[in-house]
Amino acid sequence: MLKVTIKNAEGQEILSKEGEQEIAFLCERTYEEGDRIVVESSEKNCFLWLQVDEVLGRSMIYLKDAMEYIIPFGEKRLNKSPKAFCGSEHFIWLKRAKEFERKTYRNLALNVNDQSCSTTCYPHVSANVETRGEAIFAAVNVVDGVTANEGHWKWPFQSWGINRREDAAIKIDFGREVEIDRIILYTRADFPHDSWWEQATIRYSDGSTEKISMKKSILPHEFMIEKRKVSWIELCDLIKADDPSPFPALTQIEVYGNDL
Repeated sequence: MLKVTIKNAEGQEILSKEGEQEIAFLCERTYEEGDRIVVESSEKNCFLWLQVDEVLGRSMIYLKDAMEYIIPFGEKRLNKSPKAFCGSEHFIWLKRAKEFERKTYRNLALNVNDQSCSTTCYPHVSANVETRGEAIFAAVNVVDGVTANEGHWKWPFQSWGINRREDAAIKIDFGREVEIDRIILYTRADFPHDSWWEQATIRYSDGSTEKISMKKSILPHEFMIEKRKVSWIELCDLIKADDPSPFPALTQIEVYGNDL
């Protein structure tokens, strides 16, 4: 059984809908601060398609247990389309993924539903720094599917900002073991405001590491890697180019492979 529930800041249930395989939910409510969307499945550790708002699109998630998506307001909404979560009618969609869908070769890092507070929904992104703690520079921006990188600040130019930290690192946790063979990085390219990284290290959950080189470019950096089974990867040891700008940043990470 699947269930989607709208709760207010006090945890009271406002609206809910259940379904065996799929839920198409028209939520007729003007969201208030503290509202959240609760997604539940009677089956734990399952693959689901989830869309929390018609503007944000949908992506496949690996749900370990019930999750809460907190509706963003104010500054927390600046990394989303200004149309998201607005008005009094919202479309929420939840569906069990087919086996052939989860085993398809795809971007395993994509999760338009990720939030920094997420602990049960994967893939999930975390980092040891986010510039000023602002949503427009949050780690979750690198898996939202938006690859616009010729600007900085609010949507559609949200990115992961490192606040000039030399030891900045960002981690993609898949929540289970997957097999990967390709990584694509969109570095932010709002030149001359931005700088870029010349080199970085990718750490894998299997204990291996790999150094990669990058250059000044608006184009994505694509790396074919040795096929390996991992549960997470980390981008670290970021070496900035010798450039006057102190602001390298990352717009998007794509990690291609299959579920096992």
